[in-house]
Amino acid sequence: MTATLRDVARLAGVSFKTVSNVVNDHPYVSDTTRAKVQAAIDELGYRPNRQARSLRSGRTGAIGLAVPELSLAYFAQLADEVITAAEQRDVVVVIEQTGGDRRRELDVLAGSRRQLTDGLLFSPLGLGNDDGGLLAVDFPLVLLGERIFDGPVDHVTMENVDAARAATDHLLDLGRRRIAVIGAHEGEVIGSAGLRLRGYRAALEARGVGYDDALVVDAGPWHRINGAEAMRALLERGVEFDAVFALNDELALGALRVMQEQGVKVPADVAIIGFDDVDEGKYSLPSLSTVDPGRREIARLAVEVLLDRVEKGPDEPRRELRSGYRIVERESTQAG
Repeated sequence: MTATLRDVARLAGVSFKTVSNVVNDHPYVSDTTRAKVQAAIDELGYRPNRQARSLRSGRTGAIGLAVPELSLAYFAQLADEVITAAEQRDVVVVIEQTGGDRRRELDVLAGSRRQLTDGLLFSPLGLGNDDGGLLAVDFPLVLLGERIFDGPVDHVTMENVDAARAATDHLLDLGRRRIAVIGAHEGEVIGSAGLRLRGYRAALEARGVGYDDALVVDAGPWHRINGAEAMRALLERGVEFDAVFALNDELALGALRVMQEQGVKVPADVAIIGFDDVDEGKYSLPSLSTVDPGRREIARLAVEVLLDRVEKGPDEPRRELRSGYRIVERESTQAG
């Protein structure tokens, strides 16, 4: 038999209204009473009726998450973290994949599916900084990623420039001076590639190491195959390098494979570091050093900001938040 609010109230020895206040997370309940009600909920296995709650509140109890590609480990693991953060707030997540296509991203913003959710976490790739005005929508929206910085909505992102500079400094601290970059996008300024390249150049300049265009290899989408092809091109050109900063881990893993095929010893001949701290990097041979950009913190902040916007409405000031980062040193940059 399914437990009801009245069953919980009876077991906890409180009123029906008090149980309702706890379930709906009203603030004016004492910690002692809240603990007593929660213990009764746990004992009875009570689960809130989301549909009934939605009818009362006018909310769905769901949020949307739109990302470019779930085949990329970063976005798959970000989605997992968003789901975990949302579950802690008793909210479900509806995930959409845009493929980084501009038309599909515009459809995410304008489509009828928005009625199924209370708000949207949106990571665009096809839209750019000139499209900020398109984000002036009539529902709660939190922007993720680095494509748009001047939009009218809340924005949760990472410290791309500083984190990339720290990754480059890590290689410089090993005594490496010919540091190749894999994954640049020609002409990009706003966007992950442009920002991470800026951090790379800042690290070189601060240490008095000259910048060399020959060491910077463009790539299309940040997939493993493109990392492999970029490394192949670098080796075929005969460019001398003793380290690699790959602008994400997928590129790094592809590049690492080609270096192993060509007899390049990592890290003895070439040290390599990636960016994103995806799970696969822990299990490559050698394991991949990387930048942890604070994915869990990004997910937590994004969910909190979005639900806060759902609760308080559009009149609150716009917020821009950034996660912390750390260098994760593994075998691909360890000496000896």
